[in-house]
Amino acid sequence: MGILSDKKIDSHCHVLDPARFPYHPDVSYRPAGQEMGNAAYFQELMDCYAVHHALLVGPNSGYATDNACLLDAIAHSNGRFKGIAVVPNDCSDTQLDALQSQGVIGIAFNPSLMGFDFYADLEPLLLRLKNRNMWAQFQVEKDLLLQFLPMIHRVGGKILIDHCGRPNLHQGTEQAGFQALLALGREGRAVVKISGYAKFSQMAYPFADVQPFVDALVKNFGTHNCVWASDWPYLKAPYRLDYGPMLKVFENQFSIQERTIMLWDAPLRHFQFV
Repeated sequence: MGILSDKKIDSHCHVLDPARFPYHPDVSYRPAGQEMGNAAYFQELMDCYAVHHALLVGPNSGYATDNACLLDAIAHSNGRFKGIAVVPNDCSDTQLDALQSQGVIGIAFNPSLMGFDFYADLEPLLLRLKNRNMWAQFQVEKDLLLQFLPMIHRVGGKILIDHCGRPNLHQGTEQAGFQALLALGREGRAVVKISGYAKFSQMAYPFADVQPFVDALVKNFGTHNCVWASDWPYLKAPYRLDYGPMLKVFENQFSIQERTIMLWDAPLRHFQFV
């Protein structure tokens, strides 16, 4: 069975259950059809693929800053789930404490969708996260990371980068934003998710053009600061994607030893699952 039966932790996935938790009225995109999946179904899927734990990420699509679906999933998971929530930039200490007490270990920021200006006032929130030992998770693309580096360096704290930093593949591994990401890795200042290939690859499955970028990330971060993630249920995917075939792509990219660290050892340590 190979990778399909190896024990693993999924470090980026979503649950969407609009039947029980209606979408936020102001969202611009409402996932539908196969883009949806509730927590009960996802746990069945986890059992099929030996996924012991998962880090649920609040989706901007559908829920925006409404974390009710996420928190309910964590509460009823018997310890299988932890969460990364989405909050307003002025989120208070009291709100952060309440989220942390319910299994949220970090906050997601999505400049690839919202742009830098939306987060220009983010530094006080980053400091509040640092003071709570919570993750600041960034989904950037192309060279967007460069705009956030000054505040990241000033504040410090735990930084989690989504989906390989979503580089522009036409510009190669030397592009400024990707080189800045690699520098964070060499400095031990961040953890990166080896995931989201469909979001930045210019080729169809199995995304052969991502390989030089993935290799560079693992070389500069080290496997101990790289974590695998599925990105299930593949919101806004350009075509159908499935959990098993995406795992096989990962299997073909790495040795057994590398996979063991990125699938299990690294996320277990970073996200403190028990």
